[in-house]
Order: sequence, then structure tokens, then C-alpha cells
Amino acid sequence: MATTAKLYSLSLNNTRTYLFATLFVLGNLLLPQLAHLVPQGGLILLPIYFFTLVAAYKYGIHVGLLTAILSPLANHLLFGMPPATMLPIIMIKSAILAVAASMVAKYSGKVSFFGILLAIIAYQVIGTGIEWAMTRNFFIAVQDFRIGIPGMLLQLTAGYFVLKALAKV
Repeated sequence: MATTAKLYSLSLNNTRTYLFATLFVLGNLLLPQLAHLVPQGGLILLPIYFFTLVAAYKYGIHVGLLTAILSPLANHLLFGMPPATMLPIIMIKSAILAVAASMVAKYSGKVSFFGILLAIIAYQVIGTGIEWAMTRNFFIAVQDFRIGIPGMLLQLTAGYFVLKALAKV
């Protein structure tokens, strides 16, 4: 299932880069607030990554990385979530997702379940390895795989449908 799409790679000297990044950061501020209404919602639904995936896939590495770094930082400063101890790994995983999603989009030139799945697997596997090295605790490092599968499935399915809806824009 693939959809031909207009995918962009906006540069850092383009004002649209900052406009889109701001919109996606706002999405990454609102979605976690909704997810946190569910007990353990942040850990299960992994909402902080959703708009980073969409931003990077649709608008490229620069919009993706701005969204990836600014979203967890803004959430922490405004709402205290993620906690300071988790902020570095969430920012690292977000950045890996931005790189993976933008690379998949750039090389495939289309929106596909497989491409989105590849980006999700890449950030989770690489991020888990980095988290394990940072925490020296395998149980903590694999937490997303233990309880975050619904969030990954949400990223995959909702990400696909949002990107498909944005395909012609």
C-alpha cells in the first residue's frame, strides 16, 4: 500500500521550515496532553513521536529535527513531562526518528506502510540500544517494546493515514 506523494526537503533558510516545525511542535504538545488522560498513556501511546514522524516524512530532515528536539524540550518546560531524567533519551529517539523518516521518504518518494514501519523500527531499535548503553538497564531500555506497542501501531496506522491525507499538499 503506497501513495505517491509530494514530499519536501525544506532548507533551514526557508521560513516555511520554521512555520511547519512550529505547527508540528504544537501538535506534539497537544497530543501528549490527551494521551496523559489515559493511565500510563504516555508510556503506552508514545505520543511525543507522532508529529515528528509526520513532519520528517512529509517535510524533510530539517523540519523533522526541529520538531524532534523542540517538542520534548517544550513539553518538559511547560508540563514537566517527560521528566528531566528521560529528556535526553526521548530527544535522541526523536532525532533518530526524524532522520529515519526523512531518509525513507527521500529514497522511496512515496507514503507506504512499509516505509513508515521501517522508520519506526529504526528509531526504536537504535534508540533502545542507546538507552541501554545510557541506563545500563536492559529492562528500562526495552520498555517501549514491552508496553509501547500500541503507540507504535498508532504511529504506523495514523501516521500512514495522515501522510496519505497530506500526500497531495
